[in-house]
Amino acid sequence: MQPRPSPAGANPQAPASPTPDWQAYAERALREDRASEDATTGLVEGSRDRQMVARFRGENRFVLAGLPMVEAVFQTLRPGSAVAGLVGEGEVVGVGEVLADVRSSAAAILAGERVALNFLQRLSGIASITRRAVEAVAGSQAVITDTRKTTPGLRDLEKYAVRVGGGVNHRASLADAILWKDNHWRLLGSVSELAQALERAPAELPVCVEVENDDQLDAAVAAGVTWVLADNRHPEVVRRWVSRCGPGVTIEASGGITPETAAEYAAAGAQRISIGALTYAPDPVTISLELAD
Repeated sequence: MQPRPSPAGANPQAPASPTPDWQAYAERALREDRASEDATTGLVEGSRDRQMVARFRGENRFVLAGLPMVEAVFQTLRPGSAVAGLVGEGEVVGVGEVLADVRSSAAAILAGERVALNFLQRLSGIASITRRAVEAVAGSQAVITDTRKTTPGLRDLEKYAVRVGGGVNHRASLADAILWKDNHWRLLGSVSELAQALERAPAELPVCVEVENDDQLDAAVAAGVTWVLADNRHPEVVRRWVSRCGPGVTIEASGGITPETAAEYAAAGAQRISIGALTYAPDPVTISLELAD
């Protein structure tokens, strides 16, 4: 296989996940919550016509992500609802700060409250932990990237939040890139068969090969691979492999890395650092909704 120029130069990557279909996600979540059948708010006479303002307030400090979902939720429940973002996507919300106002009927606000909060809190948590990791490697050549360890059915949303936090997206699906991993190695008779297998890779797809030892690394480089994944390796191993490969090969570090340890891998020369915890274990974010006349 001939070396492939990557679409992102020194930091090869598959195409980013598409912008989420906010409306489709909102409709599905509202159906799940049976929002149009709110048995409690329906007890209050006039709630469908009474116009009120709801204020979304941050209870801790975090990076905001997900405001388009708030608008989609309330527009679905009550066309003409007005959502005013007071903090922009990707900006930091301070403790006690109002991040958005919604003007709509009392019934629509209470019917959409939990759905809107669930999305806001989840996506803001992802953006916040991503921002911490990005800031930890600031000044280095490393970028922070996500993985496919996402909530089933919510991948586009969660990868969007990673981008809001300053990270980049890894492949969004199995079809977006060749990612040769440990179990693929086990399908081969020997490491020397890697080059033959990769010759069948579609020319338009980026190719990344996970390596566990020097023999696999050498086989990957000999096959023309320019993007190597060092999974669950100590930073010193990454440092040695960066030196062994030279400047023509991008080394991506992954496996149990956190925002607190990302800087060690950046200092070791990793150009990409993938962190599964961005999407499967984001920090808690607390947001409240208050009604006002």
